This record gives sequence, structure tokens and C-alpha cells, in this order.
Amino acid sequence: MMRRQKKLRLTDTLIGQGTTMDGHLTCQTNLRIEGHFKGEIEASGTVTIGEQGVATANIQARELMIAGKVYGDVTTKGKLIITSKGQFHGNYHGSSIIIHEGGIFSGESRMEKLEPRSIVQDSEVPVAKKNKKQAG
Repeated sequence: MMRRQKKLRLTDTLIGQGTTMDGHLTCQTNLRIEGHFKGEIEASGTVTIGEQGVATANIQARELMIAGKVYGDVTTKGKLIITSKGQFHGNYHGSSIIIHEGGIFSGESRMEKLEPRSIVQDSEVPVAKKNKKQAG
């Protein structure tokens, strides 16, 4: 018998210019907003607010790029990027922020760096094991 496997094909989500949307949006792909969105956004991918886009929303995303306007609180696992024409009015919690010259950030930020395993810790483990073998 042949197995039928359905492959999930992920398509980026677009809220186009001239579109107004209210509500709670959960997205497992990248999201681009060129219109107006009001509410809550939870995205597993990158959220991009285009130059004509306006989001009055609390946003949780892997990364957020703002070329338009965002009003609300933002949490990212990666970077928040505000382009030279972007405006962000709200509070940010994440690990990295980049503001291009001309970009506007009005609010507070709380930065937390993810702690990857250090090279020193990795190299100490084999040395410790090696010393035990030599001592015994």
C-alpha cells in the first residue's frame, strides 16, 4: 500500500494595503502587514510591518521588523528591527534591538540575553574526565 502523507506547505500571510482587520491572529508562518491591524498577534515566524502598515497590537513573534507604525507591547525571541521610516510606540521585551537612523522608539525596553553554552564549559568537561582517568 502506498502511504499518503500530507505535507504542510507554509505560505506567508499578508494583510494587504486597504485591508482593516481586528482580532486575535495566530500565525505559524511569516506575517506581513501593509494594511491596518488591531488586536493581538502571536507568530512563530517573522512579523513585518510595511511602510504603509499600522498595527495597534500586542505582538509576540520570533522577530519583528517595523517600517510602518506599531502601537503596543512587543516580545520577540530574536531581533526587533526599526527601519529609518519605522515607528514603535510601546514596551519591548527581547534579546536584541536595532534602530536605524531616523527610526522612532518611544517606550521602554527590557533586554535579556540568551545564554548559550560557553566554549570554556564545553572544553572543561573532557579535561575533567581525562584527569580522572590519569589519576586512577
